[in-house]
Amino acid sequence: MRTKEDIFWGKQKKKGVALNEVQRQAVVNTGGALLLLASPGAGKTTTIIMKIGYLLEVKGIQPARIKAVTFSRAAAEEMKTRFKRFFPTLALVDFSTIHSLAFEVAREHFRKNRLNYQLIEGSQNQDKRHILREIFKNVTQENITEDQMDELTTYISFIKNKLILQEKWSEIDCNVPAAAEIMRKYEEFKSASDKLLLDYDDMLIYANKAFDQDRELLGRYQQLYDYILTDESQDTSLVQHYIIEKLVRKHGKLCVVADDDQSIYSWRGAEPSYLLNFKNVYPSATILFMEQNYRSSKEIVDTANVFIKRNKQRYNKNMFTHNPAAHKPIIIHSLTDYKNQAKYLIEEIKKLDHSCKIAVLYRNNSSSIILINELDRAGISCYIKDEDKRFFSHWVVEDILNFMRLTYTDKRIDIFEKIFTKVSGYITKQQMEAIKKINNNESVFDNLLKYAPLQEYQLKQIEECKETIRLMKGMAPLAVICTIRRKLGYEKALERMCERLGFRKDYLLGILNTLEEIAAGLSSMEDFASRLKYLETVMKSSKNNKDSWVTLSTFHSAKGLEFDRVYMIDLLEGIIPTRSDIEQKKEGKPEAMEEAVRLFYVGMTRAKTHLELLTYDKRDHEKVSESEFVASVRNIISPPVVIPKINVKQRAKVSPMVSYNSNAIKNANQLKIGSLINHQSFGRGKIVSITSSNIDIKFNGTIKTLSIEICLTKGFLEPA
Repeated sequence: MRTKEDIFWGKQKKKGVALNEVQRQAVVNTGGALLLLASPGAGKTTTIIMKIGYLLEVKGIQPARIKAVTFSRAAAEEMKTRFKRFFPTLALVDFSTIHSLAFEVAREHFRKNRLNYQLIEGSQNQDKRHILREIFKNVTQENITEDQMDELTTYISFIKNKLILQEKWSEIDCNVPAAAEIMRKYEEFKSASDKLLLDYDDMLIYANKAFDQDRELLGRYQQLYDYILTDESQDTSLVQHYIIEKLVRKHGKLCVVADDDQSIYSWRGAEPSYLLNFKNVYPSATILFMEQNYRSSKEIVDTANVFIKRNKQRYNKNMFTHNPAAHKPIIIHSLTDYKNQAKYLIEEIKKLDHSCKIAVLYRNNSSSIILINELDRAGISCYIKDEDKRFFSHWVVEDILNFMRLTYTDKRIDIFEKIFTKVSGYITKQQMEAIKKINNNESVFDNLLKYAPLQEYQLKQIEECKETIRLMKGMAPLAVICTIRRKLGYEKALERMCERLGFRKDYLLGILNTLEEIAAGLSSMEDFASRLKYLETVMKSSKNNKDSWVTLSTFHSAKGLEFDRVYMIDLLEGIIPTRSDIEQKKEGKPEAMEEAVRLFYVGMTRAKTHLELLTYDKRDHEKVSESEFVASVRNIISPPVVIPKINVKQRAKVSPMVSYNSNAIKNANQLKIGSLINHQSFGRGKIVSITSSNIDIKFNGTIKTLSIEICLTKGFLEPA
């Protein structure tokens, strides 16, 4: 049997892996529950792999009796690969996702109780999305859009992962009409089948129930494993936590690896509060803080560390690094208009060497389309972490193409039927039905004017529509889109749809803006349609470009990755944080805003040596505001000078010159975390954190971030 020193020294010698003191503690702590809080870039995967090796080689646990649970298949595969690299002679332990574990438990429960079941995720016969599509149409008399389908499936998943009771479903926010009723009918449909129909989240529900109801089954699974590890536990939902909790109830030997500051999936049911209350579930648990960042330059680490402290619902961690400072590590760049953003990025990327790994990160997938267009025009290939599968098939894109098709012939009733509600004239379904019966191969507008029962106000508008469509023939595609938006009344029609169906107006207008960007410089509508098809192909094929030096990704999908240079774009109020985040905070519900802060923090901490934040003043000819998070970072980098307030009585006594304070702290070495100090204006306080340029001091429950240089030169601080 090897000793712990053998394993530590062996890996340092062979693999160059030298663990710090906290990492070593995490590896050897195997007696009970352990919560390992790992800051970004802290080497958590290395620590987990070393811990598994320690359990095998030093503690003598058999590989099959160790269960390592990860959040995704990709994470499980990566951990397997890393384990084989570190310990090539050892047998693999049981790596799996929480869903595969749940399915294994549920399947055994069904077999034991002779229940027939069928998975409906991706099934050809009974598909979850097909079932929901039919139910939505029956309930609302409308066809569901892909946007609504995504929101509806997220809503259903959220409810199941949170174990929310049916009577509370209607209280959960969802922009899809009648979402609670649709979910109720969905569950009723599944129950009425001759087989038990299951989606992925049902596997979690049934596994949890099985452990509650079947003591023999639970006991058997509890006997299977001597030690359980869970990774990325900040992304774990309530039902997932409960399953793990029951598995380890007998021996309590559990290692939970997480970072509450990187919990960014609450909308999917993740439960970060579980980590904050970890000791309530495991009273004798050890909590270790892996705070050393090995990834980023000193300025990026120091700035991100101060930024995340905006949040109150978190463990009080202080991320630090021994990495050196970098040249201009954080830049805030404000552009005049959003159209300049992609062009600026392309010019910056062109200056760099291909050996430099670059990421462009954004809040919403829709930001990627303009970038793909500009990168392609510049001849720069890229890897897209999560493609916007909806854009090229979105109904707004299809609407614009149908308007263009109508310019070639306005006799196509099939095309006009798809867009008649979105032009000026308020054409009704009854009027449309009237002209569908006429098969005379004439203009749809002429048929409306001759045969449909129109209101007086409609006549002129329909005549104007016909003339506008005629004039659009031969126009450049950019001019065509502008005409559709404004002269044909398409944009106003979208506004009415947003009010009626709950669509996000800014998202739909963003699609139109993107189409205008793609159309710019093209000479014909045929060129425009071809360009859309081509870009769709580029986007799909980018999945094969994993080794590309440029990566496009949402903030969410970038978690766990690292790059030499990171550009965070579209940093506007309303995008990050969203309008909903802002409104909820005003209503005294800070949870959504805290998650937005964590999401921004995840973006910042992907960068090794260069981080650039991009914002702009105008979008679609309207004034926009930079994200408050950008302002926060700006104040951290260059804090405003604190001018002591002097009341009227004091003014007469104070000299205009700064008086010499013999007790003032003059050397930064005198500043220590935990020390009590007196500030000239704020009074007595306690130092809570120190960076290379700033100091955080807590005064009467309020933390103020001050410039160390200003405090020392002005003599503002003295020992308490």
